[in-house]
Amino acid sequence: MTGWLVLLPAAAADRIAATSCGWGYLNLAVSTPRQLAGVVGVGERDQLMLPTILGLPRGHVLNSADVIPHSAVWHRADPLLHAAWLDCRLRDATLTTTGFRDLLTHGWVNPPADRARLTLTHAPGAELEWAAWWLDRHQAAPTFLEILGRPGLGWDQLRPGWPVDTLRAARVTLVGVGSIGGAAAHALAAYGVGILTLVDPDRLLAHNLVRHQLTARHLGLNKADGLYEQLGEAWPQLEVEPLALDVVADADRMRPLFAASDLIVCAADGVAPRRAVSHLARRAGRPAVLACVLEDGEIGEVLRLRPWPTAGCLLCQRQHLTASGMLDPEPGLDAPYGRGAADRPMTAVAGDVHLVGQLAAKAAIATLLEKAGYHEQLLPADHLVFGLRPGPDLPSPFDPSHAGALRWSPLGPPLPGCPTCQPEPTPTPLSADTVAPGRSP
Repeated sequence: MTGWLVLLPAAAADRIAATSCGWGYLNLAVSTPRQLAGVVGVGERDQLMLPTILGLPRGHVLNSADVIPHSAVWHRADPLLHAAWLDCRLRDATLTTTGFRDLLTHGWVNPPADRARLTLTHAPGAELEWAAWWLDRHQAAPTFLEILGRPGLGWDQLRPGWPVDTLRAARVTLVGVGSIGGAAAHALAAYGVGILTLVDPDRLLAHNLVRHQLTARHLGLNKADGLYEQLGEAWPQLEVEPLALDVVADADRMRPLFAASDLIVCAADGVAPRRAVSHLARRAGRPAVLACVLEDGEIGEVLRLRPWPTAGCLLCQRQHLTASGMLDPEPGLDAPYGRGAADRPMTAVAGDVHLVGQLAAKAAIATLLEKAGYHEQLLPADHLVFGLRPGPDLPSPFDPSHAGALRWSPLGPPLPGCPTCQPEPTPTPLSADTVAPGRSP
């Protein structure tokens, strides 16, 4: 019975800590098959039962579990009792009921004669302030307790070894939230990016499920909306904006969005969206990270484009490759890489495409942090190719020798006359000499 876990909302814990009495009853929502209980009501002695909200996400088992009134008890206790809890856990031992009672500071309620009862103890000032027990007429056996909703959880737990505040202030736009983009979205959230805009016009279909982070629960929803729900449950501190927009057709809305972002990640399929992101990000003066699988899923690629005079855009990089007699993989991106059907055999599995998305997120985070002065985040170069299931006849730099092999390469400069890389012309103001007589400018 010691494998049970009791979930205690922080509001309920605070209510117990603030009461002047030293004991009370608890109402529990209980899932016996999962050995899980949640406190949904707190009483003072045997009166004044106040309801408590667990605050668990939709679909959690305790949200629909049976509520059993007065099924547990709480007591104020001496800190020595919680030291004994730790000792019992380490030694897989128990306390006698008499020894347990002697270390309570207020109140006593006899446990039932025929069964054990969950009992919570609160020891103000102790290093372990809360503990849970199964208590019967003979012994007290320690079990597990978790307090829900305390401040300092989530990203704040990463302090001081991770730049939480720097990344929480960062705004990233993610274009394309399919199988690669969905993995990138989760990774960006896990790194602590505070504001994430998701751009994708597509809906989640049945053939997407084999690779996507979303599940059948989200079928038919826009992928951006589904990820908005999923990320909100996993990362409540994250601010997510889902936009069912097309980066090409809705370029007029992308321009101000990119300008307001610190970085853009593109995981969209197809040549046109990638070129649009490259162009719009360059014009906005923002770095972009492009991620894809190439050659029917044989290799993964992450390409970082920075709006520097010495670094060319996507088209410049691909033209450098073709000018050197190497592979230009871009046209192949318009061919879908499989949905597991007879007409489009599955060529890239979930683990591989998720890895691409995660590496793209790492490149994005490293770029943001390097700019903020965290020089340990400096990447080896701007072009990463890595083996997923590499074929034998691919030209350099798309020829990693083994699955998992990484190859970093520098990028080339802008090409002369590139419409993306060359600065936008500054409009020349009209002067009196250029205005025809009798006409206003």
